[in-house]
Formats: sequence, structure tokens, C-alpha cells
Amino acid sequence: MTRHTPLPIDDALPDLISALRSRGRAVLQAPPGAGKTTRVPLALIAAELIPAGQRLIMLEPRRLAARAAAERMADTLGESVGQTVGYRMRGDAKTSAATRIEVVTEGILTRMMQSAPDLPGIGMVIFDEFHERSLNADLGLALCLEVADALREDLRLVVMSATLDAAPVATLMHAPMITSEGRSFEVETRWLDTPLGPRDRRDVALADLVVRAEAESRDIGGGLLVFLPGEGEIRRAETELARRLPGDCTLRPLFGAMPFAAQRAAIAPVDTGRKVVLATSIAETSLTIPDIRVVVDAGQSRRARFDPGSGMSRLVTERVTRAEATQRQGRAGRVAEGTCYRLWTRGEQGALLAFPPAEIEAADLTGLALELALWGANEADLAFLTPPPEGALAEARALLTLLGALDDSGRMTGHGQTLAKLPLHPRLAHMLTLAGPDAAPLAALIAERDLLRGAPCDLALRLAALRDPKAFARSRPFQVNAGVISRIRTETSRLRKSAKPGQAGLGPAAMTALAYPDRIGQRRKGDAPRYVLSGGKGAVLSDSDPLAAAPYLVAIDTDGNPREARIRLAAQIGEAEIRDLFADRITWRNVCDWSRRDRRVIARQQECFGALVLQDRIWKDAPDDLVTRAMLDGVRDLGLTLSGAAARLAARVELVRATGADLPDFSVPGLLRHIEDWLLPMLTGVRSAEDWKRFDLLPALRAALDWEQTRLVDARAPGHFTTPLGRRVPIDYAGEDPEIKVRLQELFGVTQHPASAGVPLKITLLSPAHRPIQITRDLPGFWSGSYADVRKDMRAQYPKHPWPEDPTEADPTLRAKRRR
Repeated sequence: MTRHTPLPIDDALPDLISALRSRGRAVLQAPPGAGKTTRVPLALIAAELIPAGQRLIMLEPRRLAARAAAERMADTLGESVGQTVGYRMRGDAKTSAATRIEVVTEGILTRMMQSAPDLPGIGMVIFDEFHERSLNADLGLALCLEVADALREDLRLVVMSATLDAAPVATLMHAPMITSEGRSFEVETRWLDTPLGPRDRRDVALADLVVRAEAESRDIGGGLLVFLPGEGEIRRAETELARRLPGDCTLRPLFGAMPFAAQRAAIAPVDTGRKVVLATSIAETSLTIPDIRVVVDAGQSRRARFDPGSGMSRLVTERVTRAEATQRQGRAGRVAEGTCYRLWTRGEQGALLAFPPAEIEAADLTGLALELALWGANEADLAFLTPPPEGALAEARALLTLLGALDDSGRMTGHGQTLAKLPLHPRLAHMLTLAGPDAAPLAALIAERDLLRGAPCDLALRLAALRDPKAFARSRPFQVNAGVISRIRTETSRLRKSAKPGQAGLGPAAMTALAYPDRIGQRRKGDAPRYVLSGGKGAVLSDSDPLAAAPYLVAIDTDGNPREARIRLAAQIGEAEIRDLFADRITWRNVCDWSRRDRRVIARQQECFGALVLQDRIWKDAPDDLVTRAMLDGVRDLGLTLSGAAARLAARVELVRATGADLPDFSVPGLLRHIEDWLLPMLTGVRSAEDWKRFDLLPALRAALDWEQTRLVDARAPGHFTTPLGRRVPIDYAGEDPEIKVRLQELFGVTQHPASAGVPLKITLLSPAHRPIQITRDLPGFWSGSYADVRKDMRAQYPKHPWPEDPTEADPTLRAKRRR
């Protein structure tokens, strides 16, 4: 017997059913509490939108929400779960041959489609809480759209969202959008007067706010719902509030990793007094907690983000968005008027992001890349609401190739197909596949948060604590997280069952090396514990860490610093283990490179695993062409400086080139751009900075000009000026204008000013004692002008030298007057 309580969603159901009959697809937008999760599937089955014998699949992002939704719908039908309504999730399922509605967690749908792309026996798929934009939901929708277009025109699709701007989803699906306005009571919002400072303890400030909220709402009654980001914050708040709240208050934690019975207890009403639920974002939209009148929002949320430190996605704590804050606020107005207390000021509200980002934009995409390869499609072939970032997807595929899941052309291998079947990150699935059930505890440990607080980075400590937590706690001063250990053990049991026999005798370090072949570190020379990782990046340990002297280790987790990451979790490994595990990847290579540190070309023969050098020896007979090419990098590093005759030649070429002549670029930037053409053939025998310092550039520059170019430069910008006496005076091209220095008497009779490439020479006229007398760029003007004054002064200083009245008619000379 079906029991119905009127819900806001009821008004939208006729339009939804009509849209699905005519179009087969629809987008339903309804606020939290409208009843869409529990009312829509039942209504669609009752409307006979899918044939008898077919099932309706509804995706829920969380396990608790999936169970709760199935139980609520079954209760509405007067049945137990597993009859008309069932659920399925990793490690737990309740269905039967009679099941028509199956609530599943998101990863289940992907596995179903990869196994049978045409989804036999399934007539409709509903994506609930799509506004959360999980990676699995985005992928599931993209796959369903392709299946519906190519294989199953009869497959009906519904996307349901609470706060998402649903128009883009409707456009993507080519589907109509139905909106349910919902009903809620007014909620008063109360803010902090002043923002929290950097020295304020957030947990204490939150406890103060909860105590205040409880006291101020005593007269209205009802429960309190406190939103916190994660289990750690919930446990600390629980401890603090247990001693500060009145005795009639019952504290109920609520987070995804806790046992299902405890989760149900948090949702259920209490017999007496007031209930205070300390919940994560699981309580924002997916669940209904009866009788909540007060919400306290800590203003933080946990999201999946790609963590470069671990090479996988991790949950990070970020500020809540405006959309999330609105959802949380609305939980106080479900049954009556309520109050929402926020742990931030009204002024800080404007700085919040509007919506949380889609997980596909920031999460680790290795799993997505594996699913795409298994599906046999590229991301461009599928209709993603938000396309995956190209760079992140390329990195993911590179890792899968390293793990052997993809071949060099990007196609799925048999090993990759095995990894795709395991509910683990591909790194850990690779480790479990090769090492077998013995790797199950390690895989579960690495996938979880750290079970020790304040401990050094050694993985062996975690494994010891996992084996015997009580004995470990007695002998070590580190805090052991019992909840994490419980989850690791549960996951270990599950993984052992799915693992097939693997390579025997592998130790924990060898197993982690299988998962992190790009994170095997070799200690650099020097006192500081700095490591080069096999993938080419750098990492560092604390000087005080017990592993600081380890010659090799596996960096399982770091802080993700792109320059030199600090290691947070590692396992010491031996060179023999590296050789045994990766014998097929260890190769000899010849290296001939310029060393900036040594300021010379280094030629070595090295046995390498990735960026690690296991053996290193001098390459005595390195070919000259490799040495000179390496030295060319050295020249780029040391710099190209022109001086002396080389600088004069370059200046002459540039002067003529400026007139439009077809000559090579002899400016320093131009020479560097074409350095391989003119310098490389001349570098034989040059191997170091000292060699380069002694190197004469003039022959190389001359060789860069052919005969015709050399003739042109000599004719237009000669290297010397020939005086009337036949003496060759070098022309200095280093300044702004070409310049010569010559004794004044040597230019007697010269009536045209000399030039180079059309540019008048700057002439410094010298006295008989070779001291500057005058600088001119107009010699005829000098003769007719200031020469008379110069003659008067010079005759007095140098009476033995000729100073004719008309220098244009006099003969050039370097001699004094003849004695009479």
C-alpha cells in the first residue's frame, strides 16, 4: 500500500512525466526538501514510463543517502528494502528479481556500463543531486548520453538538481527543464560581528557559537544541525561541546565514513531533550533530518582535489560557497521558522564563490583516463558538461602508460582492463594486481588519511601501528587514530577478496615502488637529505627524520611543492629491490651536457632508472660533435661578449647592414640566434669556461661571411683609414660613430671629410705630442673655420712644426720644419 504525504515536488510531477513521454529526457530543478529524491522514482514507475520487467536506476553521490532514499521509498510502499525498491553500492546490496527501482552509488553505474554498454534491463537512469558535480556523475551522464544516442533510443534520462543553474545541463541533453519552487519557512541569518583573526582558534569559536545558538533558541525548541568540514573537526567539536552544552542535549556525529547504524542514529529523533547533529556536507541536500530549527555553519567544506603530493585526489578544506551556504541555511526552515548562525561576517559573504567548482576541473583524472580508454573514446567524443582539462588528462595518461595500463599509442592494455575492475586508484590497483593479497593492507593504508599524528614520515611506523595499535601506543609517543585503523582494516578485508595471487616475497617498500615508480628517490650528494625522484622532480626530508640518511626511498606522499617537495610519507628501499622490480626499465645512456655548476662539458656513461643514476663513469671517447654541441649550451650559459678585433668586425658588418646590404645579423642577439651556423664548426677542443675565455672569435666571425660579403664590408666600412702619407689608421667602430685618431699635419691637403658606409668619421685631431686638439665631423669646415685659432696656439707650443696658413694647399707631413 502506497502512503503519500503531500510534498512540494508533487506539483511538478505531471510536467516531468509529460516531458519524459514526449522527449525521453528531462532536467528537474527543485530545492532541498522538495521531495524529489523519494517521490520522483516512485511516480515515474507508477506512470509506466518504462516497460514491465525493466528497472529504474537512480544515482546518489553518497552511500548513506542511497540507503536512506531506498528505505524511505520502500517504507512509502509498505515494503522492506530489496523488494520493489533496492540499493547497490560497493560491498553492499539489497535487491531481488522483483526490484524495479535500484538506488546506486555513482561508481556502480560506470561499472555497469563498461560491462554492458547497452544497459540491458534498464529503462531509465536518474542522476540525483547533480549539482554536486562529482566526477563520476559527469562521466556517467556523458556515457548515458552516448548510449542513448547510439544504442538505446528508448533509454530515458533524468537529471535532478537542487541549486545548479540547470539551463546548461538541459542544453547539453537537448531536454526540457522543469522547475519545482518548493516550500520553506523563513530563516533568520545571524552573522559574526567581527571576522576571525589568524590567531583565533576556529574550533573554540565554533563551540562558542553553538553554545550561544542553543541558548538563544531554547524557547523555540527543535534540533540543531552544525555543519563542519570533516570527521576530525566533528570529533573535536564533540569533545568540546560535551562539557559545555546543557545535560539534555544529545550530540550525534554524522559523516560518511562512520558505521551505518551510527548514521541512522544521527538522523532519527531523540526521545527527550534536544538533538545536536554535527554533520559534514552530507546533510546539505542528500538527507532529511527531522525537526531541525537551528543551523550553525562553520563555513568550510571538503572537496576532492588533485594532490600533487600524493599523486592522487585528496580531500581538502576550503571555504564554503554561497550556494552551499544557502542550502545549509535552508535546513533550518523545513518544518517551521528557524535561525541560521554563520561563523563569518556579513562583509565576508561577498567574497565567497557562487558555486563549488566541478570535481572534473580540479580532481585527479587518472581514473577518468582509464575509464575513457576502457570505453574506447576520447574526451572529445563524449558530451561532458565541463570538459576535462587537457593538461591534467595528459598527465593522467602518462601515468597510466608508466603503469602499463595504456600502450604507447594510448590504447588500453590487458593489464589496464584488470586495473579498471578494481575499486582503487590505478596506482594502488597496479600494486594490488602485481603483489597480490599481501598488498591489501598497504593499499588501504595509503588510500586513507594518516593514522598517526606527529610521527616521522616512515611508512614502517604506520604498518606497526596497524598490526597492533595498543602495543604501538604503549611504546611510541604518537597519537593513533582508532577510527582510521578501523576503516583501513575493513577495506583490507574487502581488497583481499578481490585480489588474485601475485608476486610473492615483496616487502612493503617494494610494493609501494610498484604503485609509485615515478616517486623512487635517490639521495643527492651533500649533508642535507635532498632527493631526486625517478620522475625527475626533487624532494627533501626533515634533517631530524629517521630516514634522512636513506640512500633510496619511495616518496609516497609529499606537500606537493613543485620546486622541491617536502616528504610526508616514505618507505626506505634498497638498490637491489629497485633492480629486481624494474630491470626492464634500467638502461645505460650516454650523457654529454654542459654543467652550469662545474662550468664545463661533462661526458658520462650512466646506468639509469628514470632520473636516477645507479652507476656513473667517465665517457672517455665521447664524439667531438656531441662535445661541441654541449659546449654551445655552455656559450649560451656563459654569454657572448665581443671585444677587440671581433667587436670591430661585428660593428662594421652592422654598419653596412643598416644601409640595406644583404649581410648576416652580427648583433649579439642575432649572433646568438644563429650560433649553431657560425660558431659550432669552430668549437673543436673547447670544453670549459676557461677554454671559452681564451677563444678568439674573430676567425669564426670572418668565416660567417662569404667572399662577396667580405669584399662589400671592406669596401663600405673598411677596417682602416689610409692617410695621404699611406699610413693605415684603425677605425674604431665601438662608439656611436666610427672614429679615427690622427695627427693634424698628416691630413694637410685633405679637402673631403672621410666616411665609412656613408657615415662621416669622427676625427680626433692630435698635436705633434699626440694630444687631442679638436674633434670634428667636418674637416673642410674645420680648415676654413677654427683652424686659424688652433694654428695660433700650436705655433706657440710647437714652433718647430709646420702650421701653414692654408692647410688645404700644404703637403701632409709628420716631420718638423727643416733647419735653416
